Order: sequence, then structure tokens, then C-alpha cells
Amino acid sequence: MSLNEGVKNNKRTIAKAITTIENGGSEALTLLKQIYPKTGTAHLIGITGPPGVGKSTLIDALIGQIRKNGLKVGVLAIDPSSPFSGGAILGDRIRMQAHTLDNGVFIRSMANRGHFGGIALAAYDAIRVLEAFDYDIIIIETVGVGQSELAIAQMADTTILALMPGSGDDIQAIKSGIMEIGDIFVINKGDLPGANKAASNIIHSLDLIQEKADWTPPVLISIAQEGIGIEELWQAIGEHFKFLKSSGKLEQRRKHRIKSELAELVAAKVRQSALDFIDNSSNANELVNDVWLHKTDPHLAAEKLIKSIV
Repeated sequence: MSLNEGVKNNKRTIAKAITTIENGGSEALTLLKQIYPKTGTAHLIGITGPPGVGKSTLIDALIGQIRKNGLKVGVLAIDPSSPFSGGAILGDRIRMQAHTLDNGVFIRSMANRGHFGGIALAAYDAIRVLEAFDYDIIIIETVGVGQSELAIAQMADTTILALMPGSGDDIQAIKSGIMEIGDIFVINKGDLPGANKAASNIIHSLDLIQEKADWTPPVLISIAQEGIGIEELWQAIGEHFKFLKSSGKLEQRRKHRIKSELAELVAAKVRQSALDFIDNSSNANELVNDVWLHKTDPHLAAEKLIKSIV
């Protein structure tokens, strides 16, 4: 497919381009080669947090605030894959329907397709598609479970960790050691009891781990459903981006992201090559049988396979 200036606001073309990326193959590679020079321009905002904290409602309100500033915004909601179809199952777009008719907003759910980090590998290239279509802000949302928090921090320029009062999420965040990934903390559903206490817990823990940090993550309280605290959140996002640019950390983060993506792409290609080799090699099949019959262990068999492939 070909992209030109006449289709910059055509959501169907954007959707088709992202589908091409997800499907992979030669057409995807051709598309990526075409759009890559136009990428690297957007501010990438990662939003993560446990299920039920209102991330989609928070994003919905944030989109409205961003559009007030005349900026185009794209949202990639990374959902857990269906074990049956491989498709996304959370349907975050349903909760953001207020913006579906706005040509300056594009929202897409993507399945992680079993990727171990909780982020679809194709999301890197989906971001590039949105950048090529001149989107200024790209929000990546994922459920805060497993390794997804670390994965989204690796992908985003600014990472927002959303929590809610009364659920123990703030304490769990401290215990699980993910405090370091948050550039901004938001206690959503701030009208519930315990919101101020939850914020105090986060601030106290940040004081312990951020003593020598150049950036002190703000801890905000919001009621996204009513639009309360959203303007302050957008202001904090802007201040963090200015800090990244002035300190040189934006370049540092983005180069680290390239290294991580390259490592993941190489790992994926090597894995597929290994599977193809095992499927088509009689020696590899003999090793599979030896492991099955307990004549050798998987580690020794893997070493033999590596020597055969190399």
C-alpha cells in the first residue's frame, strides 16, 4: 500500500496500514521502509496500572484535554490475547467512543499475541504508522500485570502509573518494585475514601528511592469520569517532556528503546529459525525423540542444536 498526503486523515487507511504491520511479511517491510524517515516525532505516553483503576476513562479524559490544545492523538490499547483467536479481548475502544468521530483521534486495540513482555512486538511499528500520519501524541495503554509495566516503560517517553484508593494497589506497587518506572503517578477515582492516604504512601516511598533523581515524579489525584485533575495531569506530562529534552534523557531513552527493539526482533527471528530447523532437520527430530525418551536432557540437546544451526 502507498501513503500520500491525501490520506493523512483517513482512519481507514491508518487501520489498514496497522493491520498490514500486524500481519507481517514483505508488504509490511515495504511499508515500514516507506514510512520510517517520517517517524520519531511523537511524544509517546505509556499508561499502565492494575485492572479496574479506570485507565480507559483516564485516557478518554486526557484525549479531550490534548485535543483542546490542537494536537492529534493516537491510542494503542494493548490487550491480552484471546487464547482461542489471538485477538484482543478487552475492547478498550468501547470506553472511548466519544472521540470516534474526531479525525484528530485514532484509537486501536492490539493483541499482545502472547508476547512475554505484555506488549505486542508490532506495537513499535504501529507507533511509526501513527507518526507517519502526523500524530503528535501517542498513548500506549496496557494492563499492569506481570512484566507489562516494565515493557511499557521501555517503550514510552513518559510513563504514567495509574492506581486507585482502597484497593491496596499503592502498597502492591511499592512491594513489587515498580515504583522506579513511573514518571507520573495518578490516584484515580479520587472521590473514594483513602485517596489522600494512597497518595501519601506513594510520595513517602518515592522519597526513599528518588533521593538523587533529577526528576521527582508528581503524585496526582484525579476523578477522570468528571474530568477532575486531567488538566494538571496534562501539565505534568508537558513538564516531564521538557525535562527529558533539556537533560538529554529523551535521546538516551529513545536509543535504549531501539536497542531493546532490535534485541526483541533478533530473538523472534532466531526463535522462528530454530523452530523451522527443528521441523525440517532429521538430526533435530532425533534430538526431540532423545529428549522425549529421556536419553538426553533439554539443555544438552539445545547446545547440540545451536552447534548444528551455527
